[in-house]
Formats: sequence, structure tokens, C-alpha cells
Amino acid sequence: MTKSKAEKSNCLLREDEQGITTLTLNRPDKFNPLSFEMISALQNELDSIAKDHSVRVVVIAAKGKAFCAGHDLKEMAGHSEKDYFTGLFQKCSQMMLTINRIPQPVIAKVQGIATAAGCQLVAASDLAVAVDSAKFATSGIRYGLFCSTPAVPVSRNMQRKHAMELLLTGDFISADDAVRQGLINSAVPEGDLTDKVHGLAQSIIEKSAVAVSVGKEMFYKQLEMELEDAYGYAAEMMASNMMAKDAQEGFSAFIEKRSPVWNHGIK
Repeated sequence: MTKSKAEKSNCLLREDEQGITTLTLNRPDKFNPLSFEMISALQNELDSIAKDHSVRVVVIAAKGKAFCAGHDLKEMAGHSEKDYFTGLFQKCSQMMLTINRIPQPVIAKVQGIATAAGCQLVAASDLAVAVDSAKFATSGIRYGLFCSTPAVPVSRNMQRKHAMELLLTGDFISADDAVRQGLINSAVPEGDLTDKVHGLAQSIIEKSAVAVSVGKEMFYKQLEMELEDAYGYAAEMMASNMMAKDAQEGFSAFIEKRSPVWNHGIK
């Protein structure tokens, strides 16, 4: 397997196997911070994956005890100019947006704590599975900094008052509470995490790549629309989806009582 740019930098590892690409944050000694280097590595890989039809699902994982502790505070402490911070947060926001905009679903595989921008990374992912011992926080408020950019995906996942409590207190919530409040899909024992994520990925891979990519795009766009506009947009997307070969195959397979054979490729 050819080494990607991420592998060459070592802060982010990439593994491709049977339609699943795993991107692993690899700074365990520093709790996998979203430094400029890490954000750039993630952005480069996501941009590459978006054009790769052989990739059906992306898993974001991490090494060590922490999933991601947020931005690199030591790196940030070396700067005092506003332009630096504006660039950092804009770069990170663009990477988070890319997670939503690539056609493949992205699953966060959370093996430890996720704080601040690390919690943002979990919230920005399309799906998230965590070990039952994981904890989550938007802890910037403890250091005089409201987690404004993490608030964007957090507030779009969690119930509003739960999101505000997380953001205003900086307190940790458990994996069980994260499930209940909508931040993650499920919490499982540590030994079951890999199987749970793999099973979720395989369930998606079994579906039509066209339907999955169309559905992901539709889902995020309609969220920002008024109800009537959302229905109009959804109807148009569904009609276009019906013209795809996979939809025709799916209907034929249903009528003929057989398993569908999907067309390869996203478009």
C-alpha cells in the first residue's frame, strides 16, 4: 500500500480495507490534539477520499487513552496575534465541514475522552460509537474561552438545553449521557468497540453507494431549510435518485424477490 501524506507525517495514520478507510489520530502522548499539522493531515486525507469511489465508509479513530483533547494549547500559547487564531479556527472549521460534505459516511470511533474541538470532531462525524468509559466535554469555558466552533455541531446534535449545559459548564458527561442526549449513537464495552464500528460500516457498505451519497447530501442541506422548502428539495432529490440505475435495480430485486446487485461507484 502506498503511503499517504498523512502516514509520512506520522501524526495521522491511514488504513484501507474492503471499502473502509480508517484515519487514526497518532499523537497519543499529547492526547491527539488538533494541531495545525493534524488538521492539515485530516483535510488532505478527506479531500483525497472524497474523490475515491473505492472508499465507502470513513472511520476516524485514535491511539492512546484519549480520542482527542481539542486544539494544541501549547502550540496556541506561542501566539498572540488574532490573525493566527482566526486562521486556526477557520482551518479547523473547514475540515469539520468537509466531514459533512464528502459523499462517504464518517464514523467516529471513540476509545477515550473527547474534549473541546475533540468533542466537536465527534459531533461533526455522521455517526459516533464510543466505549462506555468515554467522557465528553466542551471545556474551553474553564479557561476563559467559550467553545464557539464546537458549539456549531454540538448544538445540531444534542438537545438545546443539554448542549448549553455542556458549553456553559465545561463539565464532562458520560458515554451513556452522550447517547441519551444525542451526541453519539451508542456506547459499548471496550472489547466490543471495533466489532460495533465494523458492523455499522458493513451495514452501510451493503447499501447502494449512490443512495448513501445522495442521502447524506440531502440530509445536511434540508436541515438548514424551512419545512416547506425542505420538502420541495427532498422531493426533487428523491425523484433524481429514482433515475439512478441502483434505484431501478433495487425495485426490480424487490419485485423479483432477490438480493440487489448495486452499480459500483458513488456517481
